[in-house]
Amino acid sequence: MTACADPAGTVGFFLCRAGQALRAAAIETPRQEARLLLAHSLACREEDLLRDPRAPVPPEAAARFATLLRRRLDHAPIAHLLGEAEFWSLPFRVSAATLIPRPDSESLVEAALDAFPDRSAPLRLLDLGTGTGCLLLATLSEYPQATGIGLDRIPAAAALAQENASRLGLAPRARFLAADWAAPLAARFDLILSNPPYIESAAIPALMPDVARHEPASALDGGADGLAAYRHLATILPGLLAPGGRAVLELGQGQRPAVEALARAAGLTPIACRPDLGGIDRALVLATE
Repeated sequence: MTACADPAGTVGFFLCRAGQALRAAAIETPRQEARLLLAHSLACREEDLLRDPRAPVPPEAAARFATLLRRRLDHAPIAHLLGEAEFWSLPFRVSAATLIPRPDSESLVEAALDAFPDRSAPLRLLDLGTGTGCLLLATLSEYPQATGIGLDRIPAAAALAQENASRLGLAPRARFLAADWAAPLAARFDLILSNPPYIESAAIPALMPDVARHEPASALDGGADGLAAYRHLATILPGLLAPGGRAVLELGQGQRPAVEALARAAGLTPIACRPDLGGIDRALVLATE
C-alpha cells in the first residue's frame, strides 16, 4: 500500500487509506466514496474536507468512518450507508426494504411529463411497487394539483415511502399502502407508474454484489424470463386506467418488444417509449384507446 502524505489521524490520511482500500475492492469511484463516507461520519460537506487535509478527525468520527468503510468493502450500497439517495434532484431515504432509486428511472417521470404537459392538471396517480416512493413523489412535485397512491407489498417499504412524502412536504397529496398489486382499488387513475422487477431469476447472482447481496430480491426477480410482473400488469392495467389515461412502465434492456406484445394482447396500446441517458428503451407508455 502506498504511503499517505498526510499525518495519521488527519482528514487527508483517512481519505488516502480509504481510497486505497476501496480501489483494491474494485469500487468504481474510490476517492469520491471515501469523501462521501468521511463527510457523513463528520456530519460535514464534502467540500469542507478539502479545506484542510491536515485537520484531525475526532476518535468518535474515526470509529463511525471505520464501520462504514468495512461495510462498503463488503459491498453494502453507498446509499444504504448514507441513508439516502437523490432522485429527480430530491433526497429520498432508503433502506434494505427498497430498491435504491436510479437515474435510469427518471425517464419515467420525463415520459409522464410528455404525456401530460399541463402541469396544473388535477391528475390521479397510482404507483405500483412504489419502494421509496420516488416515482410517485417526483411526479407529484411536478404537478401541484395532482394526488396519488403508492402500493408496495412490503410494509416497511410503504412506511418508508410515507416518511419520504412527509420529508418532501408532499404527504397531503400522497398516500402509501402495504398491499399487493391485485388489491382492489375503487378508483381509476389518469397516470399509472411502475418499475416492476424485471431481472431474469438466473441472472440475479451475477449482478454487482452491491445489488445481488443487498437489495431486495422481490424488487429484482422478474421470473424465469424477466416478464412475470409485466404479464400481471397487463391483466390489471385496463381496469385501473381512466379514459384518456396513461401507464408508464420501466423496461429492462431488450424487453420492449415482448412487453409491447403483452400489452397489445391485453387491449393496451403502446404509444411511446422514452430512452434513458444510455439510449436504452426504458419508459414504455401505454394507453387503453
